[in-house]
Amino acid sequence: MIARRAFLGHAALAAAATALPGAAPAAGAPWRIGCYTRPWDKMDYPVALDAIAEAGFKHAGLMTTNTKSRLVLCLDSTPDDAVRAGDEAKKRGLAIPSIYGGGFGAEKSVADGIAGLRHLVDLCALCGCPSLLLGGNGKAEVQEAYYKCVAECCAYAAEKKVELVLKPHGGLNATGPQLRDILRGVNHPNFRAWYDAGNILYYSDGARSPVDDAAPLAGMVTGWCIKDWQPPKDVALTPGDGKVDFPAVLGALRRGGLSGGSLVVECLKPGDPASLLAEARRARLFVEQLVAG
Repeated sequence: MIARRAFLGHAALAAAATALPGAAPAAGAPWRIGCYTRPWDKMDYPVALDAIAEAGFKHAGLMTTNTKSRLVLCLDSTPDDAVRAGDEAKKRGLAIPSIYGGGFGAEKSVADGIAGLRHLVDLCALCGCPSLLLGGNGKAEVQEAYYKCVAECCAYAAEKKVELVLKPHGGLNATGPQLRDILRGVNHPNFRAWYDAGNILYYSDGARSPVDDAAPLAGMVTGWCIKDWQPPKDVALTPGDGKVDFPAVLGALRRGGLSGGSLVVECLKPGDPASLLAEARRARLFVEQLVAG
């Protein structure tokens, strides 16, 4: 499917970004600095939201938690679940910039995948989240169906004011150039990239520079999972403690046109609740200093 679709140039994608529901703010606008629920995924997600708010964040991304699905919201979640998640965030003064909802059924059939992806979009809309984070697909036999579902849902998501974003997540979308080609293949302005420098190092075993890897995504990135990495396969770190050169990566993204948007911490150094809270505060200060530098 990707090979058959017309490709968009970088300039066209960059121009379209200003009209997207989850697109980066205009130059000079504040960054949306947040933290995902993942570091607290052994606990109920309201506990994560409490800690994220207490650490001084104003934005909380919904990702993993201690439910059966391991996700706050997913294909099995109901509209009531989404409304509750939105309410729980609001009670703590938090906005939700990003939700990772897992797979959406494309491996079963295109029809199942479209229905599933629309459901995830609806969940985002119900809790006031402008961006649905997709992990992509690692199986060659599912690749065409997966992105056909995405292509078919882009306009629907735009109507709901939800942007679809793809992160580097191993498999067939492990690098910036792979993401670029996928985005060009789907060929819709409501399907963009969400960067993850830690994953670039993780999936390449440290062989691939995130700074160089980000360059092909110029004009395509609207957010960033703030994640560090240490060899051989450790991402359970507080940002700044590993090998990711965050200032250099941000410089590369800025040269590609990213002037604002969501920067959401994904991982922290593990520990008890008090330690996690301290690490979350440290991570917030790190990202605030990063964008101020």
